[in-house]
Amino acid sequence: MEKTKSRIVGVRVNKDQEAMLSELQKRAKMTKSEILLQGLETLAEYYTLGPEQEPMETALRRMEKDALHHMMSLKKIRRKEEAIRDFVREIRAVDEIIDKHGCDKSMLIQIMLDVQKQNNWLSKPALLWISERLGVPMAQIMRIATFYTAFSLEPQGRHMVQVCTGTACHVRGAEELLTRMQGVIKVAPGETDDEQKFTLKTVNCLGCCAMGPVITVDGDYYSNPNVEQLKQMGEKYE
Repeated sequence: MEKTKSRIVGVRVNKDQEAMLSELQKRAKMTKSEILLQGLETLAEYYTLGPEQEPMETALRRMEKDALHHMMSLKKIRRKEEAIRDFVREIRAVDEIIDKHGCDKSMLIQIMLDVQKQNNWLSKPALLWISERLGVPMAQIMRIATFYTAFSLEPQGRHMVQVCTGTACHVRGAEELLTRMQGVIKVAPGETDDEQKFTLKTVNCLGCCAMGPVITVDGDYYSNPNVEQLKQMGEKYE
């Protein structure tokens, strides 16, 4: 059966679209006509940026695709609308950091550091947004992101676990400690758990050979903890 259509400020909408507009009206406390007119005004402003601008529909569909791909890579995707909202929240947080630094391109590295601190990594959408807002080529941003070890282009856990496998720790049982740690947090070296709680890394030296074998969690040092102690550590950093 063909759906009947009505007109709102000259725009033809079907019943499903009118129902969605009604819901938006309740949330925004605006009339349906005002919502549509505001959308058109935003569209008009977008096209004033220049004739080379891609169509708004194309830009939105591209961002929708990026949002779903990004959230799927983080294993956070549930429903489409939730994934998009999570994506928008992340980008708005990046926006706040950029605004805090006055949208100053000379503050690029500090902005990237702040985003890294907030998200535990630098995602492609975040870097693209920084590039767009600051007017800095993406190639330049990627050179910085790959040059400094402080930056990560892969999702990192909220807590960094490092197991020393240097000579002094190795002869004292570093491999056994690493195996115990893997058994507790369920990730291999260089990986992050699905909940993005822990990232596990091995390092050549932590500067405390007398304590070996040694492990650090967010900079806290532990000397040869057993399985029970490792489990307690996991709970401590929940």
